[in-house]
Amino acid sequence: MRPLQTDLSIYKKFNFKHPPVAVKFSMTKPEGIKQLDKSIPFCEMLREAQRRGTPFYFSRENESCVGKVVLGMEEFSLAVEGGLIGPRFGIFQEPRANNKIYQHVPRFRPGLVNYVAFAPLDKLTFEPDLLVLTATPSQAETMLRAMSYSTGEVWETRTTGVLGCAWLYIYPFQSGKVNYTVTGLAFGTKAKEIFEEGWMLISIPYNWLPIITANLNEMEWLLPSYTDGREKFLKREEKIFNEAEKEAENA
Repeated sequence: MRPLQTDLSIYKKFNFKHPPVAVKFSMTKPEGIKQLDKSIPFCEMLREAQRRGTPFYFSRENESCVGKVVLGMEEFSLAVEGGLIGPRFGIFQEPRANNKIYQHVPRFRPGLVNYVAFAPLDKLTFEPDLLVLTATPSQAETMLRAMSYSTGEVWETRTTGVLGCAWLYIYPFQSGKVNYTVTGLAFGTKAKEIFEEGWMLISIPYNWLPIITANLNEMEWLLPSYTDGREKFLKREEKIFNEAEKEAENA
């Protein structure tokens, strides 16, 4: 894996309760990192990295749910892809609804990803494919604003009620888009009590890291409008609109 070149130290300024975690997909076995010594769901790997505080990688035998399938390490069984699982849990009305999600869920072609490495930010030694943040809504607002600060990029989220791991990991990597969700929405992580409800999970693909990082270093994090209070903000708002209108008139 390519050694870390990008300066990501600005993310430490957030003082996240749960540390950011870098993710790397690999066809070949990562060097210098230990393999996970147990089997857990793909969706739990993030929490495992945060709890351990040290890097690790996992392969097919370490994944205990359908995460290995969206990673291309295994095929969907007929029962799963046929939609026979979801209705039994009460997630879907009948198999056709369950089956439909497989038309949309992102996944890797078999053989492309055999290993996935995770590392908390302060122990990161490789260039990440993704940086995954566990944020409060206020931290998430700063983070997403950094994405659109110089680009005007739309904030958007894509997910399904099941297979949330595909949208947090595979989708951002394949689409090149930042994606986010709220803990408590995905069936598996909710039922397995992996996260407390209400955290914002933000997945930043490698192509966005330089832009977001540069913007975080440049922009104001806590906007005065957020600390003004309602009445003071309304006056600020009126003043700014009036100034902008005059500038437009004089153009």
